[in-house]
Amino acid sequence: MNSIIFFTLFLILLNFLLMMISNMIMIKSSKDREKNSPFECGFDPSWYTRSPFSMRFFLLAVIFLIFDIEIILLMPMVINILTSPSITYTSSSIIFLLILILGLLHEWNQGSLNWM
Repeated sequence: MNSIIFFTLFLILLNFLLMMISNMIMIKSSKDREKNSPFECGFDPSWYTRSPFSMRFFLLAVIFLIFDIEIILLMPMVINILTSPSITYTSSSIIFLLILILGLLHEWNQGSLNWM
């Protein structure tokens, strides 16, 4: 009895696998030339592909990512400080905030936050 159930499930899974493989083959063959082009995000393909990229925009985006991750790290710190009276959480949070503020002041003094 168990072997019949096992064999039936095996056939169902094999059928499902074959259907998925045939579906993947059909999807790959139906792509047209424009979908495969590298300019799928709105750029005009008649322009030169290696156009110069704004370095100031790149630096501002990297700074944003760094400060965004630090803000995510700050959220649990606030909860830890409020729930536990331990001096280690408080001191580590103060050191982290001090490093964050000093980094922000350094970026401000270097002029990396100015767009124009």
